[in-house]
Formats: sequence, C-alpha cells, structure tokens
Amino acid sequence: MRTSRKGSVEMPAFVRQLVKETEKRVTSFFKGGRGGGASELAEGEEVGEEEGVIPSPYLERPVLDKYTEEGSSSWGLTYALASMQGWRAHMEDFHNCFPQLGGELAHWGFFAVYDGHAGSTVAQQCSRNLLDHILGTGKVRAEEDMEQVTEGIREGFFLMDKHLHAMACREGWERGGTTVVSTLITPRHIYFANCGDSRAILCRAGGVAFSTEDHKPFSPGERERIEGAGGSVTLQRVNGSLAVSRALGDFSYKAAEWRPASEQMVSPEPEISAVGRSPVDEFIVLACDGVWDTVSNDELCAFVRNRLQVCTDLRDVCSQVIELCLYKGSLDNISIILVCFPGAPQLSHEALHHEAELEDLLESKVAEIFEELSGRGDEPDLLSVLTVLASTVIPGLPPGGGLQSKRNCIISSYYQQKEARKARLSQELGSPDST
Repeated sequence: MRTSRKGSVEMPAFVRQLVKETEKRVTSFFKGGRGGGASELAEGEEVGEEEGVIPSPYLERPVLDKYTEEGSSSWGLTYALASMQGWRAHMEDFHNCFPQLGGELAHWGFFAVYDGHAGSTVAQQCSRNLLDHILGTGKVRAEEDMEQVTEGIREGFFLMDKHLHAMACREGWERGGTTVVSTLITPRHIYFANCGDSRAILCRAGGVAFSTEDHKPFSPGERERIEGAGGSVTLQRVNGSLAVSRALGDFSYKAAEWRPASEQMVSPEPEISAVGRSPVDEFIVLACDGVWDTVSNDELCAFVRNRLQVCTDLRDVCSQVIELCLYKGSLDNISIILVCFPGAPQLSHEALHHEAELEDLLESKVAEIFEELSGRGDEPDLLSVLTVLASTVIPGLPPGGGLQSKRNCIISSYYQQKEARKARLSQELGSPDST
C-alpha cells in the first residue's frame, strides 16, 4: 500500500520577476560573491575530454519550478519530497518514496534519492528497479534478521549494478552514473545505505543522532582503492574527472578485470548502517549534494525542526529547504525527502507568533531602508536594499537558515514598497499642486 499526493508547484511570480530583472546579481549577493559561471564544474559532473573543452553544466537562469509529493503510512509515518532543477542544464535527480511496503512488509518503508551525473538514465533506472533487486534477494523478511537485511541491501546494489552493466553493453554506453542514499525503515531499525556523496541524517531528541559519510576520492580509504585499481586522484577527482568514488553505473571506471566490483576505481558497494529505533526519533532527511554543499547537518536539522513548528504542510518545509539552498548558492539540482516520525516537532502557537513578529520586523526594515535610499535620489534597486539589510542585526531569524531563509518575505516587501512609491509618484504628478 502506498498513500501519497503529488503535484508540480511553481515558484511565486515575484521570484520569477526577480530572476528576470536582477538575474545573477542578487543571487551572487546571497552566495557571498560566488559566481555561477560556466567555468565552475559541478560536484558530480565529469570533466569532458574532447579537445579539452568543458561543456557548461549551467543555465543562464535557474529553472525554479518545484515537484512536490507527500504521503503517510498506516503506522504513523508521514513524508514529503521536493525537487528543483535549479541552475543545472538538466534535471538528473530521481527518487523513491514508499512509506508502506506490501505483504509481510506492511509496516516497513523505503525512501531513496538518486543523484545522476553525465545523464539521467542510470538514476532513472535505479529509481525503477533498485528496491525490487533488494527485495528479490529474499533476505529482507518480516522476522528481520539484521545481518540478513544488511546483506540483502548490499546484494541488491550489486545486482542493480550488474543490471545496468548489461544495459550499457546492450545499448552501447559507458558514461553516466548515480549516487544513492536510501533508508529502509522497519518496526525495530532504520537501515541507511549510502553510495556516493548524497547524504542522510537522523534527527533525534533535538539534534543529529546519525549521518551517512560522503564517499569522496580524496578520502584515505577511497584513494587507496582507486590507486589499487590503477587509477589516480587528481583535482580531488577520480582520474581528474569524476567527483565521487562510489556510484552505480560509471562503467568506464570499473574495467579492472582482476578486481571484484567492490574494489574497482568506482565502487557500487553501499555503506550500510543499522540504527535502532527510539521513541524520541523525530525525522530523517535524505538529500542530494545540492543541499549539503550549502548547509551542514546541524544547520539543516535546526532549520527543519524550526519549520515544522510553523508549517502545517511537510511539502512547504521541503520547499523552504530548497529555496534556502538556492539562495545560499547551490548550483546543482536540489532534491530532499523529509520522513517524520510521531515524535517530530509539532505546530506551535508560540513559534507562529514569533514568525509573524519576525516577518513584520523584516517588512518594517525593508520599508525604512527603501525610504532612506530613496531620499538620496533614484529608486533603490533590490540589491542595494539587500546589501543594507544584510549588515543589519535581525533578531529571531530561523536557526540554521539565517537571512537567506526569509528572502521571499524580503523580496515581497521590496516590491510592495516599489509599487507604493510608484503609486505616490503617479498621484503627485496628477495633483493640481504638481503643475
């Protein structure tokens, strides 16, 4: 059984207007001056080898439409997903959200984020087939032998990679792969399986209780395996090209015939951890590196906890995380799954009151800055207002989010001031005293 609601959500019109009018200037401000030029290669992207040319992985303007989904299980689990293409030229992220598996596993759930690179084929195939390969091992059973479940997950990843290799041979492609971060939730345990640099965190009793480890080529253990398979780590990449050291697919890095799959330059072996469930478990976040490039584990835990106290819709929480990452400078596709347990923070009237006070304060600050800058001459642009606001002490900003997390409120307030000034000028020009 699977209960869910899906939808495609567009960014507010004023944000689209912002992108149209100010393009990368305002985004650069929130990135701390970091540019989104074509010369900067994305984390999961491979360096092109043809004539030394690196094709641009970025767009001139970000794609801001968001896909969202939400659902629940009969045993108290709720979840939401949000994903956005962002600045990347193509959307290569896929996902799985199964809050309730069937048959004897009716009280089990499975969630995963697949962050594709060099194309979306591998990520899409994994979203369609990985869970079936895991369950097909016959080792994931309701009686839950922890060692057997762990082995079933590991074996399922290897079987998925073999399936992809057969596809690659049949269809004649070598490039393309995906990282995977997944969680299998049972009545007694939470199993985390990570292959690459997507990441999962478990928040419990107000803090981060567990997080997966990223698999990067420069990590000592990963480097040793890469060099043992005949490869090298240059520019922090496998053979100077691939930024992750474990992934499904990427068969051009798995050609050392004398070594097993787990010892190739790029390994398909997931790192699996089993964590016992607790009544104080709050939520799990699964996300691609487009999220983790801009926020830390602790920051995201604090921000989500805060948002859960002021939002009635989990999709809204996920959307706010995506916007925060975009405004903090993420240039990648951005995908996040939020899985909440019964112990997750609930809506708080006190938190709602503080949120309303904060937004009132921001609106008044924007009005003050707008009027002050207007008094110096021409109408102030948005970047000028933001620059002044950033140097202003604003109490009560969401923990882990800061000023960037309230950017939509700030932009909306700016355009309200702009329209009000336009109306005043129009009125003054039309009054008898103006002639």
